[in-house]
Amino acid sequence: MNTDGGGLVLVAEHDPAVAELQRRYLAREGFDVEIEPDPARAPMAAGRSRPDVVVLDLSASALPADLYRRVAEAARPAPVIAVTGAALDPAIARALGEHRIDRPFAPRVLVGAVAEALRSGAPAGTPAPLRAGALALDPRGRTAVVGDRRVTLTGTEFDLLEFLMGNPGRVYTREQLLDAAWGPGAGAGSRTVDVHVAQLRAKLGEGNPIRTVRGVGYVLDA
Repeated sequence: MNTDGGGLVLVAEHDPAVAELQRRYLAREGFDVEIEPDPARAPMAAGRSRPDVVVLDLSASALPADLYRRVAEAARPAPVIAVTGAALDPAIARALGEHRIDRPFAPRVLVGAVAEALRSGAPAGTPAPLRAGALALDPRGRTAVVGDRRVTLTGTEFDLLEFLMGNPGRVYTREQLLDAAWGPGAGAGSRTVDVHVAQLRAKLGEGNPIRTVRGVGYVLDA
């Protein structure tokens, strides 16, 4: 990481004009800026340059559904500011991370978000450990334990379970869960949610807290 000046900001932005505008405003405030024109390559860029903050454009089409998670892991402990194309359900926004701005935004909003992310020092996507009965989930270490038994989950299974545990008692439709765990516009069908919930239940066993709400979707019972 850059320890001089305002720090190094990696801007992963698909629109060259927008990326240049961001670069100018951030540089004016003393930040060093690296531009990655293909957001899908942001994990590699973050691992290479070790930025202090990442500004990740998630508004482009055909991006990998797990891109935000991969960038957060590659950039850790640097925070990741998600730039989204539209306002999201508050719970889904929390799944994207603590730092997020929506298009269109004024350059000063971006500068303020970067400064706040640096002040907070909190990596995005790493909230406090979550519990539901005998089930404990550690988002930072991405581990799940039922009682004293470690449970091995795939990345998507973990993301789905983390979202539900972070919003206990609220019923979500399959479409909302697709947006939360796979990312907006991922293109997966609702049957995908059913398959992953079934896999989670099998792995969690008696510690499974996910309940089906017939005709609606799923809820996590705290």
